Amino acid sequence: MMGKKLPLRVGVGAVVINKDKKIFVGKRKDHPNTDNWQMPQGGVNENEELLAALKRELLEETSIKSIKILKELDEWTEYELPNYLIGKIWKGKYRGQKQKWFIVRFIGNENEINIKTKHPEFIEWKWIDYNILPEVIVDFKKEVYEKLKIELNQFIN
Repeated sequence: MMGKKLPLRVGVGAVVINKDKKIFVGKRKDHPNTDNWQMPQGGVNENEELLAALKRELLEETSIKSIKILKELDEWTEYELPNYLIGKIWKGKYRGQKQKWFIVRFIGNENEINIKTKHPEFIEWKWIDYNILPEVIVDFKKEVYEKLKIELNQFIN
């Protein structure tokens, strides 16, 4: 397995909660015909602080600026790409991702959200109940979303 020799890409993710305690998810532009949704996430640039990366990614993917940081998760989460995707994603440089997740509250107005950004990643977005997070994500990220769901308990209930 040559895939195992590749490193993990360092990334950040945002669990965005609105005033109704629903979670922001977007449908990826590169998989328009599947019913998979995901929370905003992305890579960390060299020498970039994690929080700065989070704010940049959120802005690049959703135009969201008005947030309050509720928690930076202590643990890093990791996932491995399935074999058929290794070599196809991230120019073939990585075998998966190691991510630092942040739980943030969206404190802006809905009209701030705009996924038609300079380099759009999402074609649709919606707010969902946190309980169904693991059901909407691609299989290989399910474990990550299960962990995030547990962390969310204290902020939702």
